Amino acid sequence: MDYLYTVIILVSLYVVLSTSFNLVIGYGGLISIAHPIFYAIGAYASALLAKDFGVPVVIALFAGAAIAAIASIILALPSLRVSGDYLLIASIGFQLGILEIIKNLSWMGGAGGLSNIPGILPPGTPKLVFTAIAVIVALLATWFVRQIAHGPFGRALSAMRDDELAFAALGRNAMRIKVGTFALGSALAGFAGALYAHYFRFVTPEQFGILASAAILTMVVVGGLRSTWGPVVGAILLQALPQLITFLDLPTRWLGPLQGLLFTGLVLVFMVVRPQGLVPATRTWSARTEKSHG
Repeated sequence: MDYLYTVIILVSLYVVLSTSFNLVIGYGGLISIAHPIFYAIGAYASALLAKDFGVPVVIALFAGAAIAAIASIILALPSLRVSGDYLLIASIGFQLGILEIIKNLSWMGGAGGLSNIPGILPPGTPKLVFTAIAVIVALLATWFVRQIAHGPFGRALSAMRDDELAFAALGRNAMRIKVGTFALGSALAGFAGALYAHYFRFVTPEQFGILASAAILTMVVVGGLRSTWGPVVGAILLQALPQLITFLDLPTRWLGPLQGLLFTGLVLVFMVVRPQGLVPATRTWSARTEKSHG
């Protein structure tokens, strides 16, 4: 039963990650694949605050999310002033650079990882309690992103994504919309990372590399870009497949490359065969709905 709880917790955390990434790349149209680095920043920041500075875990969770958002703004401000392709290049460099820094700092655990992280719940608490917390957080994250996408901010986001020049011609600040969207998505990723750190009580840089980027991208593309439930379906499906691979009793050195091939292969197949994903996107707003609210 503990194994089932762990799988549900991982699925819930990846729902938060894929949903928040959908906000960035789907609704915002911001091309970045370094979402796991904000997951890592939230995990490490929260863990170090609780472990080394005695900050209560609940406060450390939100601080980790805030630090992830600040880091995303530092990345976005120079990258988004030029072509969107530069954000992709900068995000990859930012991800690899931060991971190398973590690996070479002993107070962050180095390449061996950070251990003995304080737990979010008292010792002896049934895993069912944390499982329920993770599921509730996943549902709240999904609801939050849906509210953003279908609200006034979402309408501005859609207009900016579809025609940035026309959006700017109307006197709207596209840069502010982009940075805000990037920060919101990264804060959610950071909160998921903090939850991960305080549940498993151990983090290592390898968990947040390119393979994690491929996994989250696959969840969103396979599930459905700009869809409320697409990333949820993608997270459940793509977390279940690696669990099935582990039952094949293959050598450990094969599992990582095999998962990487699986994720990238699925992205390519769905982009050709079903680019809308398993759950097609719906319009977040239209002239008719705008009139009905007027």
